[in-house]
Amino acid sequence: MNLINIVTLLGGLALFLYGVTLMGDGLGKVAGDKLQLVLYKLTSNPLKGILLGAGITALIQSSTAASVMVIGFVNAGLMVFKQAVTVILGSIVGTSVTGWIVSLSSIGGGSGWTAYLSTAFITGIMAIIGIVLLKFSSKPKRNQIGTILLGFAVLMFGMSTMSQAVAPLRESETFINMLVSFSNPLLGILVGIVFTAIIQSSAAAIGILQALSMTGALTFATAYPIMLGIAVGGALPVLISAVGASINARRTALTHLVIDILGAVFCGVVFYTANAFIHFGFLNAYLDPVAVALVNTLFRIVTVIVLTPMIGLLEKIVCTIIKDEPVPETPGGLLEERFLEHPALAIEQSRLALNTMAERSRKDLMLAFEMTHDYSDAMYDKVRGIEKEVDNYEDNLSTYLVKIATRELTSDQNEEVYRFLHAITDLEEISDYAMDIAKRTREIHARGLTLRSDVQEAMRVMEAALPEIVDTAIKALIDHDMDAARRVEPLEENIVVLCREMKAQYMDNVRNEEISVDEGFVLHDLIDYYERISVHCSSIAVALIELDLEALGVRNYTVSLRQRRDAIFKDRVEEYRNKYNFDDIDDIEEHTLNEQ
Repeated sequence: MNLINIVTLLGGLALFLYGVTLMGDGLGKVAGDKLQLVLYKLTSNPLKGILLGAGITALIQSSTAASVMVIGFVNAGLMVFKQAVTVILGSIVGTSVTGWIVSLSSIGGGSGWTAYLSTAFITGIMAIIGIVLLKFSSKPKRNQIGTILLGFAVLMFGMSTMSQAVAPLRESETFINMLVSFSNPLLGILVGIVFTAIIQSSAAAIGILQALSMTGALTFATAYPIMLGIAVGGALPVLISAVGASINARRTALTHLVIDILGAVFCGVVFYTANAFIHFGFLNAYLDPVAVALVNTLFRIVTVIVLTPMIGLLEKIVCTIIKDEPVPETPGGLLEERFLEHPALAIEQSRLALNTMAERSRKDLMLAFEMTHDYSDAMYDKVRGIEKEVDNYEDNLSTYLVKIATRELTSDQNEEVYRFLHAITDLEEISDYAMDIAKRTREIHARGLTLRSDVQEAMRVMEAALPEIVDTAIKALIDHDMDAARRVEPLEENIVVLCREMKAQYMDNVRNEEISVDEGFVLHDLIDYYERISVHCSSIAVALIELDLEALGVRNYTVSLRQRRDAIFKDRVEEYRNKYNFDDIDDIEEHTLNEQ
C-alpha cells in the first residue's frame, strides 16, 4: 500500500466523518429537537429510556452526542442518574444503525436496468436532489432535507473512496497476515480501542472495518474482537465531555465506559469459552459490509439485554468509583452549556429557569408585603437574600439567552428567546421593588411610625390586587396564555389610577402641613413602588400580545389599546374595580401617619 493509497484512505475517512456529521445535523434539525425534549420527559421506565436513547442516537448518528446530551440533563438536574443509564443503554444499540446505512455501499449494479440499483447511481441521485433543495428552496425544512441527502451522498462517497484505497490490500500477504494476528482476542480488542480513541467515532471505526471487509480478507475471527474494542473505545470521548461537570454527570459518563467494558467482557468470555468446547465453524468465514453491520448490532443488543436487569448494580459500581462530595448550588447551574448545541433543549432550560426566577420574584414581593404589617429583621434579610438570587438569575439567564440567540434558530425559537429576554428585566425589577418596599418598611419601623387604619385599608387593596396582576403576568409568560396577557392591562389601569390619586393626596397633605415631608415621602415612595410593579407586569403582557399580533400586521398595540378601549377591555376594568372595591376606599385626603 503506497502513499497515494494511504492519503486516499484518509481522505475517504474525512469525507465519511463529514457525511455522518452533515446527515446527523440535518436529521437533528428536522426531528431531533422534538425527540430531544421527549428524551428527558419520557424516561420514566427502563424500556422507554432504552427505546428513546436508541431513537435519538439513530437520528443524530452519534452515540457520543446522545450521551453528552444525557450528561447535560443530569448535570442540570433534569434527569436522575438511573434514568440516564437506560438512555445510554439505548444509545449503544442506536449507534449501530450507521453500519447498516454504510452497508448500502456494497450494493453493486449490473448491466441494463440493474445498473440503476448501484450505489454510485443512487448516491448521485441523492446528491443532485440534495443540492437542489439546499440551494434553490427558501423553506428551512426543505434545506434541512437537502442537507440530509447531501450528507448521505458524502458518506457514501467517502466509503467508496476508502474501499478503493484498500482494494490493493487483498493481494498483500503482509496485510492478510496482520489481519490473522488480530484474531488473537486480546490484540484485536486493543487495536479496536486504540483506533477508535484516535478517530473519536465508533461509527467511523465500524465503517473502516466494513471497507476492509470489501477486500475479501476479513474473517469473523479477526473482526469480532476488533468490534469489542471499538465499543470500548467509543466511550472515551464521552468521558472527556464530562470534565468539570457535576458528580452525577461524571458518573453518567463513566457508566457509558463501564457498560461497554462489561458488554465486551461478557460477549468475549461467553463466545470464546463456548468456542473452546464447540469449535464454531464460522470463525474463518469471510465477512462483507452487511455481515459486519449484523455482527455489530447483535453484539450490542446482547449487551443491552444482559445489562438492563443490572441497572442497580451498574449504579453501585459507578457510585463506588466516584464518591459523593458536597457541591454548592448556584442559579447558573440550572443552565447547561452543553445544551447550546441543541437550541430546543437550551430554550426549554431557559423556560424552567425563567419559571423559577418568576416564582422567586413573586415570593420576594409577598414577603415584602407581609413585612408592612409584621416587620422583623429576619424577614428583611430573607427579602434581601431572595433579591440577590433573582439578580443572579437575571445575570446568568440573560447571558445564556444571548448565547442561544447566536445559534441557528427557527422563527418560533427566535420569538421565545426574545420573549424571555424581554421578561427577565421586568421580573428582576419586580424583585428590586420588593427590596425597596422592605427598606421603606424598615425605615417606618425604625422611626416608630404607624399607618392609620384608613391608609392601611388602601394598602391592603393594593396588596391584594398586586399579587393577582403578578400571577396573571407570570402565567401569561410561562404558559404563553394570551387570555391571561389581555387581563393584565385592565387591572394595571385600576392600580395605576389609584396609586396616582394616593400620591397626589399625600403631596397635598405635605403642602398643607398635615404630615411631615419625610413622612409624606415615605408613603409616596411605597405607593410609587406598587405602581411600578404593576407597570412591569403590563410590560410583560404587552410584549407577549405584540408578538402574537405581529403576524396580523398590528403595530403599536399599547397605543391602539388606549384608543379603542373596546367593550371587553371596559368590562374587565369594571370587573376588577368591583372585585377589589377600588371605588369604596375612603377619601385619601384624610390619610396621615401618626406617631406612636
